[in-house]
Amino acid sequence: MRREQRGPQIFLSRTHPEFMARLFGQEVPEIYDGVVEVVAVARDPGSRAKIAVRSKDGSIDPVGACVGMRGSRVQAVVNELQGEKIDIIQWTPDIASFVVNALAPAEVSKVVLDEEAERIEVVVPDEQLSLAIGRRWQNVRLASQLSGWDIDIMTEAEESERRQKEFIARTELFVNALDVDETLAQLLASEGFASVDEVAYVDQREIASIEGLDEQTAEELQNRAREYLDRAAQELDQRRVELGVLDELKEIEGVTPQMLVALGEADIKSIEDLAGCASDDLIGWTERKDGQTTKHKGAFSALEISPDEANALIMQARVKAGWIEAPAEEQAPEEVVAEAEAEAQS
Repeated sequence: MRREQRGPQIFLSRTHPEFMARLFGQEVPEIYDGVVEVVAVARDPGSRAKIAVRSKDGSIDPVGACVGMRGSRVQAVVNELQGEKIDIIQWTPDIASFVVNALAPAEVSKVVLDEEAERIEVVVPDEQLSLAIGRRWQNVRLASQLSGWDIDIMTEAEESERRQKEFIARTELFVNALDVDETLAQLLASEGFASVDEVAYVDQREIASIEGLDEQTAEELQNRAREYLDRAAQELDQRRVELGVLDELKEIEGVTPQMLVALGEADIKSIEDLAGCASDDLIGWTERKDGQTTKHKGAFSALEISPDEANALIMQARVKAGWIEAPAEEQAPEEVVAEAEAEAQS
C-alpha cells in the first residue's frame, strides 16, 4: 500500500505466491471456509507452480476439492494466470513423503534425509532423471521451494557408483590405518565399519563374530586402531599449537582435536573468541533468496556437528569467559521427591 494525494493506493503482484493462494480461496469454498488450508506455494510465474494443501476434515480430499468437478476449479485459476500450469500436492508432515509427492510425476526409488542440514537426497531410476529435474531444473527447484528443503537428485547408477567409491575409500583407510591386507580391510568395510573409531571402540565381540575372525584377531585390530588414533591425535595437537589455539579451549567439554584445528584455521583461538561466535559461525548457514540457495561455510562445515552441539560449545565458552552464569542443574524427579519428603518431616 502506498499513500498518494488521491488516497491510499494498493498494488498487487500477480507473480507473488500469495496471489495464487488467494485465487484458490475464491474458487474453492473449502479453502474459503477454512476446511482446506493452503500450506505452501512455489511458483515460476507464467510457467509452472506447485501448491501444497491439507484438509482439517478427514472426509474431504484437499486435492480433489482444489481440482473441482472435471478440473473446473483449478482451470479457473489457470485461466486467470494466463495458462500457468499448476501441480496440486497433498501436504503431509512426513517430509520424505511430501518431497516424493512434490517431485511428481517423477518416480522415486529412495530418499535419504539429513534433518540437521534440511537436505534430502533423492534417488530415481535412470530414465526418470530428466522428469524429476524438469526443464531448466524447474521441477526440482519448485519442489525445493515448496518443502523448504534442499533436494539433491541422483540416478540409481550414480548412487551405486558413489557407494562403490565410499567402499574403496574405507578399504584404503583400513589398509593404511590398521596395517592389514586388502582382503581383511574389505571384510571390515562390507560389515558396515565406516571409520577407525568404530573399529577401536566397538564391542570386541562384534568384530570377533565376523566370519573368518576370532577374539585374538579382534583384539589385535582394536589395539592397532587405538594406536593409530593416538598418533593422529598427537599430530592434530601439534597442528593446534602451530595455529596458536590456546590450551584453554581443550577444557571445553565435547571439543575434539579435529575441532580445535578447525577452530584455529577459522582464527578462533581462545575462550573469548569462541564465546563471541554464533552457531552459524561454526556450522555455516543456508541463505535462500529469489529461489536461489547459497551455502555459507562455518568452522565445522567439514565435521559432523549439529546446531545443538555447536550451541553447547558456545554456551560453555561464555560461562568460562564470565559472560553469563552457568545454568542451574535440573534435579532428577526422585531428588525433588526426596527433598519434599525431608522438608515435610522437619
